[in-house]
Amino acid sequence: MMRRKNGGTDMIYTVTFNPSLDYIVSVDDFKLGMTNRTSSELMLPGGKGINVSTVLGNLGIPSTALGFVAGFVGDEIVRRVEQMHIKSDFIHSEAGCSRINVKLKSIDGTEINGNGPDISEEMVAQLMEQLDRLQEGDILVLAGSIPSTMPDDIYSTIMKRLEGRGIMTVVDATQDLLLNVLPYHPFLIKPNNHELAEIFGAEPKTREVCIPFAKKLQEMGAQNVLVSMAGEGAMMLTADGQYFSSPAPKGTLVNGVGAGDSMVAGFLAGWMEQTAYRHAFYMGVATGSASAFSEYLATRPEVEAVYNSLTKNMEE
Repeated sequence: MMRRKNGGTDMIYTVTFNPSLDYIVSVDDFKLGMTNRTSSELMLPGGKGINVSTVLGNLGIPSTALGFVAGFVGDEIVRRVEQMHIKSDFIHSEAGCSRINVKLKSIDGTEINGNGPDISEEMVAQLMEQLDRLQEGDILVLAGSIPSTMPDDIYSTIMKRLEGRGIMTVVDATQDLLLNVLPYHPFLIKPNNHELAEIFGAEPKTREVCIPFAKKLQEMGAQNVLVSMAGEGAMMLTADGQYFSSPAPKGTLVNGVGAGDSMVAGFLAGWMEQTAYRHAFYMGVATGSASAFSEYLATRPEVEAVYNSLTKNMEE
């Protein structure tokens, strides 16, 4: 862990504005318009920030999960997060209910996601008070979608509020949520190739083709740009002008849910271990891939196995 100037330990905070219970099921021979029965099922607390906190915990790095929950689903999200020994400080809404997302594992990419509860201005103010307690050297991860009732400039409002306080910010979001934070110079952003297509109107097919898009995002304010490309691998442009690129590690895709969030967690774990971009990048790639190769989110041994194979291939 990195140390604060005052001798304390730097802390990572993740914010999940719209957490969920993810109901992940397999259905053999799924048929529309018919009653289908599951062949396997799994229920996990979900949302990008929670996934980042989960993987950080698996890698031995503590974090605090923040965000909004509501109703009996929200209570279950908190219970399951605490069951995984993740520290949390969720704000509870008296109205509505947190969402349940149904993910059909046997048809990759098929899911039904709920809307989530209404978030009041008072709850947003509570979150801002929590964030005001962050200290210099802390890391804040803003990840995922926001409920439809929240202002769409919430990410940039937070970044503006924290500006000049020495807090490292990581943003994993889409379109305007991402673009609006760039003037506040986030330490890391992690778009994927599909999100680059949404922003720039053209989808890069190779890692090299991503370079001008990543440079443009840097010109707009991002310090480090990490781009995930699923089976094509990943690339990164760093604040000090380095370029890293990696093909996708070899392995069998088991569950792609949370692989991008795992990449963010792996990068942060690598950065906190060595404060070196090269190590952080390959830890990110290894962690994202290890989660994709696993039934659950990646564990430390799984990440180390992929990391060692990656770095071994580079040396040969």
